[in-house]
Amino acid sequence: RGAGSPLSFQPARESELPPSPRIRIMIVDDHPFLREGVKAVIETQEDLAVVAEAESGEQALALYPTHLPDIVLMDLQMPGIGGVDTIAAMRSNWPHARIVVLTTYSGDAQALRALRAGAAGYLLKNTLRKELLDTIRSVHAGGKHLNAQVASSIAFHVIEDALTEREIGVLSLAASGNSNKQIAAKLAVSEETVKGHMKLIFAKLGASDRTHAVTIAAKRG
Repeated sequence: RGAGSPLSFQPARESELPPSPRIRIMIVDDHPFLREGVKAVIETQEDLAVVAEAESGEQALALYPTHLPDIVLMDLQMPGIGGVDTIAAMRSNWPHARIVVLTTYSGDAQALRALRAGAAGYLLKNTLRKELLDTIRSVHAGGKHLNAQVASSIAFHVIEDALTEREIGVLSLAASGNSNKQIAAKLAVSEETVKGHMKLIFAKLGASDRTHAVTIAAKRG
């Protein structure tokens, strides 16, 4: 990324911070009550410490080089830069960053995007306290962790044909209530082309109609 990009940062050197016996954690979430709840759980553990909190992706990227946390707990749905883009930017600037997604969203497509961006773990916010603590320690030790529910969903769908970016765009416009003719006008293609995309979408998702396709896609993220 260019020097003028808002996602470019000057990496700090590990030697700039004193060593700590604790696993140092940054919590990134736009809901203060969630941050407080997670912090309360973490601070019951002698080997863990919360060193920074951020309420947006932009703030997380600004704070990371100052604190160099061992683990980042990252929400996905945030205003501004979303969680997936924040993960990608963080891993681009600091390749050794270890990030665990902590989200309410269990869709397998969303999880795959986060993992491909560089996340080492994916947990749901309703996860058991023990799973959260075990995941932090496991990822800090170099491991990976995927919530069992999400892992099962990914395993089930990964063999299916993925929608292309154009098909996702068509389906998003359909979800907003646009007719095939309106979608064609917005994408500057023929109505027949849109119909062809919709047929492929139905086949890939195993959907019977537009509403069914939108429902399936929403569940999968």
